[in-house]
Amino acid sequence: MVEWCGQVTKRITPDTGTWKNWNWRSEGDLMLNGAYFTPSGRGAGASYARASSLGAKSSSMVGSITSSAGVLSCRRGSRC
Repeated sequence: MVEWCGQVTKRITPDTGTWKNWNWRSEGDLMLNGAYFTPSGRGAGASYARASSLGAKSSSMVGSITSSAGVLSCRRGSRC
């Protein structure tokens, strides 16, 4: 079995230097069928967590919440 098959946050780059300082956390998430989560980074302060959190919403709101989602129009060598 490939090591990352069930990893929820698969790091494509094997070099930990690329992502070791990213703040990836999971709290209270239910992992099924062998799925697992590998945290990294130092974590975020309480004020950041409050400011960037999104409370649970009804599944009926998916359309309105994601209505502006889509592909970015980025060009190589330019900022997105």
